[in-house]
Amino acid sequence: MNMELDDKVVVITGASTGFGRGIASRMAAEGARVVIGDLREEANPSGFDERPELTTVQLLESGGGQASFAQCDVTKRMDVAALVDHAVERYGRLDVMVNNAGVYRGGKLLHEFDEADLDLCFDVNVRGSFLGAQEAIRVFHKQGDGGNIINLVSTAGLQGHPRQSVYNISKGAQANLTRCLAIEYGHQGIRVNGICPTYAKTALTRAYADNSDFDKMFVESVPLKRWGEVPDIADLAVFLASDRSSYIHGALVRIDGGETLCRYSV
Repeated sequence: MNMELDDKVVVITGASTGFGRGIASRMAAEGARVVIGDLREEANPSGFDERPELTTVQLLESGGGQASFAQCDVTKRMDVAALVDHAVERYGRLDVMVNNAGVYRGGKLLHEFDEADLDLCFDVNVRGSFLGAQEAIRVFHKQGDGGNIINLVSTAGLQGHPRQSVYNISKGAQANLTRCLAIEYGHQGIRVNGICPTYAKTALTRAYADNSDFDKMFVESVPLKRWGEVPDIADLAVFLASDRSSYIHGALVRIDGGETLCRYSV
């Protein structure tokens, strides 16, 4: 079998559940050695994860993959540096950094949010990706043979949405971080891209998925008439991490069933 990521070493933040867990599982199946960084090792029981009774490491190992866990708060540089160092110490190098950890705050008009909502979105979504990129680039420079950074952004980084301004502006910053990194480091063989999903079924969106009114509104607004699923995003992440995407750089890839072709109303 052709292993797209054979022997590549991948670090994925926020990979105990949701997109990160799905990406980790898919990458391990393609031969990658995966390091999971998260606040807790257990899957979120309120999500849609495959075999939630298993940690991500246990899930990957049950399929014959190689994986390791390191506790990490992506808002703290020491934690992020230790996560990347853990990957290098355990597997000898780093090839791919997936900045997946993220938080969502919504359901209010701008004047109704408080500064804590804004700070949380920027600390996790922006600072977390910023620190992850910095620590990965530090290792890529030492190795001297390039590298790959994938940021989990969102369609919220590409356009406005009502009642989630603090989330959207943090994702807009993350999108521009992706562009800036691509400009600055492409000549060193370090590829940087962003994945921009719309609503997909994870623990973050459980309340919306279970709300029949929202479910109907959302499905009707998307040309493909369905929610995104974790495997959709995981397959794209594998492609961007592989040599098959070697000339894709600085892209913010929409994976949204056509959502960004439509207009929402408040």
